[in-house]
Amino acid sequence: MNPGGELPAGLEGLLCSKKVLVTCGPGGVGKTTTAAALAAQVARRHDVSVLVLTIDPAKRLADALGLEGIGNDERQVDPAMLGDQARGRLFAAMLDTKQSWDALVRTHAKDQATAAQILSNPLYQNITGRFVQSHDYIAMERLFELHESGRYDLIVVDTPPTRNALDFLDAPERLADFFSSRLLRWLIAPYRSRVFNLASKPFTQVADRILGAQFLADIAEFFFALQSMYDGFVARAKAVQALLRSDAVSFCVVSSLEMTPAREAEFFATELTARGLDLGAIVFNKVLPASLRDREALLTAQLLGERAAELAPVAEVDPQLAARVLREAARSFIDFAALAQAEERARRAFRAHCDLVVAAPYFGDDVADVEGLLRLGGVLLDGTEEPTAGPSMPD
Repeated sequence: MNPGGELPAGLEGLLCSKKVLVTCGPGGVGKTTTAAALAAQVARRHDVSVLVLTIDPAKRLADALGLEGIGNDERQVDPAMLGDQARGRLFAAMLDTKQSWDALVRTHAKDQATAAQILSNPLYQNITGRFVQSHDYIAMERLFELHESGRYDLIVVDTPPTRNALDFLDAPERLADFFSSRLLRWLIAPYRSRVFNLASKPFTQVADRILGAQFLADIAEFFFALQSMYDGFVARAKAVQALLRSDAVSFCVVSSLEMTPAREAEFFATELTARGLDLGAIVFNKVLPASLRDREALLTAQLLGERAAELAPVAEVDPQLAARVLREAARSFIDFAALAQAEERARRAFRAHCDLVVAAPYFGDDVADVEGLLRLGGVLLDGTEEPTAGPSMPD
């Protein structure tokens, strides 16, 4: 994305050196917001076209970007929302599983008649919503399509929560396995063999009475037509897997430092590395401020607690009540300081998985617009943990 010239440092440099950044991690840690914030800030700072593609079913992204009814087709965010100094263009899209499957069928069917046969099959809508991680597979297909279009210098992908995101990575291989499975061969056998028809007649007679002959015919017809697209599906799946392992793509694990999300983030970071995928960055949201790790501040709080009775005001205030309040304030700071130190140790431990570990603190207000996304993106790209004001990430 940045041919020639020196790359910026940190997370900004990673984004400028890649074509695709896949954000992944636990739910409820601001992952969708982080993906949109990174995309928005890159579009503001660089003369590039950036797309944020959300695969998470939640529609928070559209609200923050001011795009009502966002769907499968990319839509440009109003350039004015990026500010007068913005150099690039920001687009957004949300995966529409049905629309993407329809397009995929039309692309890979051997002819228009086969495509029409699949699309008009009564089982098509139901099956494409349920069978063999169709949502995850089509997400990979859509990402590949957008990347190959060449319309965008950078695509930032927001995935489902962690373990579902592994399905996102595994979906192409699983779909290929299904096409070669014994179950599929059995389902389409009536179209291939008269011997099978004779041998299976007792079963089909019973099944006809229970399910109806037309239902069984619809199943066989659908999967027979679908198998005709096997070569196209498998070739595309291999191309997607090659893309994910290429130098053009990097992964960013997003989490908080709470125990359960951090454990999920570690699991996913380990899995990415084991699969030979590039773990470019780890982002921790809702991190306690660095001021809580300041030694002098901690010593001051300890002194305040020890000398609360001496420091308590004596005029117009109950000294015992004032001392109790001061001791409680000191104890609260000390407790938070201990938690901040524990967070810092956890962050350092994650450097064993990835050199680039970035933190964003708790802020004042929730992200509700592009301005909030830009502030958050600025904190992440600049590596500043404590802005004077700004948004917080919604769960």
